[in-house]
Amino acid sequence: MKKTQAAELFLRLAELNPEPEGELEWKSPYTLLVAVALSAQATDVSVNIATRKLFKVADTPAKMIALGEDGVREHIKSIGLFNTKAKNVILMAQQLIERHGGEVPVDRDALEKLAGVGRKTANVVLNIAFGLPTIAVDTHVFRVANRTGLAPGKTPLEVEAKLARVTPQEFLLHAHHWLILHGRYLCKARTPECWRCPIVDLCRYRDKKLVPPKSRTAESVAQVQ
Repeated sequence: MKKTQAAELFLRLAELNPEPEGELEWKSPYTLLVAVALSAQATDVSVNIATRKLFKVADTPAKMIALGEDGVREHIKSIGLFNTKAKNVILMAQQLIERHGGEVPVDRDALEKLAGVGRKTANVVLNIAFGLPTIAVDTHVFRVANRTGLAPGKTPLEVEAKLARVTPQEFLLHAHHWLILHGRYLCKARTPECWRCPIVDLCRYRDKKLVPPKSRTAESVAQVQ
């Protein structure tokens, strides 16, 4: 999209939700870092259920190391890839203590060098915990950016770069939150709910579904009649 169209898109999303927030629960930059790392290939809901108990006993790198890999694994065993994630959480805690005095660095490169932390995780932490205008591209952002034509790209990094260029400065801080929520609740992977989309006229998706599907009940009644 052109910048003027992108500005209108974000303006509409902002009017509906002026202060969007991530749905992961956290109470410090460290717990946010852990939660985001755990959320890879898992839902925010499942991560929140696990971390509520985990963070009660281990909400700092030192406490996480004291809990140990087996202890972490026991708390997160309901989350996908829990064995690998438990190892990464402990290693990450060790690295934070050894390299950064137990504090979460406000630096993308430093964050990406931690175990289990990729660019998306680093961007989320920088954005939410430290208020920096970074754009985290997850599956929802990637889908919405491509489907709408806002910032099409073949890789998350390409989409991130295009979003950074096309998004007006005043919308950068919350941009990825609006797109995540839009993708999660409206522009869904299988059936985008175009009939109630606030940006449908700006969207370039060719197969727009402008009429909601009939419910099974309605279909059954119609068949009987």
